[in-house]
Amino acid sequence: MVKVKIQQRLEHSPTLNTVLMVEDVLRKSKEVIKIAELKRKLPKKIMHNTLMKIIDYLQMSGKILISTKGIIWIYTPREKLNELIRRGIEV
Repeated sequence: MVKVKIQQRLEHSPTLNTVLMVEDVLRKSKEVIKIAELKRKLPKKIMHNTLMKIIDYLQMSGKILISTKGIIWIYTPREKLNELIRRGIEV
């Protein structure tokens, strides 16, 4: 009987502080931003793969929209949404 060792490659996950840092830059950007520009605007440098994981997470959670022109923040907190609904026109 031959024993086979299975090596698992542990994947690095971004920290909460890193995710919040990326969210903050995207939220404050009022226009579409490219990934290269996002990297320049971040207060700390992060690895490309880490940034891509964060971007995937933000897209899946409905906070950003990714298009051919770049990334834009689309998430609206519920309080702001309620205010917009309250001031809106009923059809």
